[in-house]
Amino acid sequence: MGVAAAVLGASGYAGGELVRILDEHPSVEVAYLGAYTQAGSTLGEVHPHLPGSDRVLEPIDVDRLDGVDVAFLALPHGSSWEAGHRLAEAGVAVFDLGSDYRMDTPERYEFAYGGPHPLPDQLEIWVYGLPELFGASFPGAGRVAVPGCYPTSALLGLAPLVAAGLVAGPIVVDSMSGVTGAGRGLKAGLTFGAVDESVKAYGLATHRHRPEIEMGLEAFAGAPVTVQFTPHLVPMQRGILSTCSADLAEVGRIGDALRDVYAKSPFVDVLDQPPQTRWVVGSNRALIHAVEDHHAGRAIVTVAIDNLGKGAAGQAVQCANLALGLPETAGLTTAGWLP
Repeated sequence: MGVAAAVLGASGYAGGELVRILDEHPSVEVAYLGAYTQAGSTLGEVHPHLPGSDRVLEPIDVDRLDGVDVAFLALPHGSSWEAGHRLAEAGVAVFDLGSDYRMDTPERYEFAYGGPHPLPDQLEIWVYGLPELFGASFPGAGRVAVPGCYPTSALLGLAPLVAAGLVAGPIVVDSMSGVTGAGRGLKAGLTFGAVDESVKAYGLATHRHRPEIEMGLEAFAGAPVTVQFTPHLVPMQRGILSTCSADLAEVGRIGDALRDVYAKSPFVDVLDQPPQTRWVVGSNRALIHAVEDHHAGRAIVTVAIDNLGKGAAGQAVQCANLALGLPETAGLTTAGWLP
């Protein structure tokens, strides 16, 4: 028997993607599937596309997870802090796809989410789970906060340039996401009639992922960073395309700087053409393209990821592989779906 894993929040989109990936993982066995409102349902009732349809979704109860080595938490904001803390204290390696432990300070958490963190002294203990940029902290890590999908795309594109001093503010991030990024809950604004043939911006100047992007960039800038972030909902199921721009501080180096940072990364490729979301859907791959706009004196970096792959479930498994000493690519793919 390999590593025994629990997936809590298995009925959601990210939870289903976790089950799909882990079922094919050579070293991990899914030992527990947990859900809230769908507890008692079979996997086939909530994810008919997955094999093993007779597996039953159990309640989300930490006391029932004896014998589990790792836990993946794919729960809504505010729902994972207690389970994550209790499991980690019991010696279970926890990989939280939610937002409860992503921020590095209580102040930043409160700024992003509008209220105090229930365990503020625990925030500094959790590793920020973006392997390509923070991988040195991963080996042996037992508490990993998997980044948000928008911050993953923005940080992959901007952090190497900020670290090398090649760009400066103002930094602008415009992102487009498919509807699965909003979760599986029934919402009027996510119905087919509301989304089809329409694009809308939302969370202007207030989106909770902006402080997370600033936090990640500040780790490489060594100083406060201000980001203008605008997300857009577009009529597709999955995928994120982020267009990031900043003032050029040095000409002629941004492409090489990105290639140098990601030269040995199995999941990040720097392209000579702007990427498309269809090229990454179904994979853990991130595609990056950079160009210098000499007329405006700006660097423009575009990044494509699958919001359920590199932006959630795939990245969580990548983090677990590194933390557990397994091959980084185990169970994951760089091949997308086209058409």
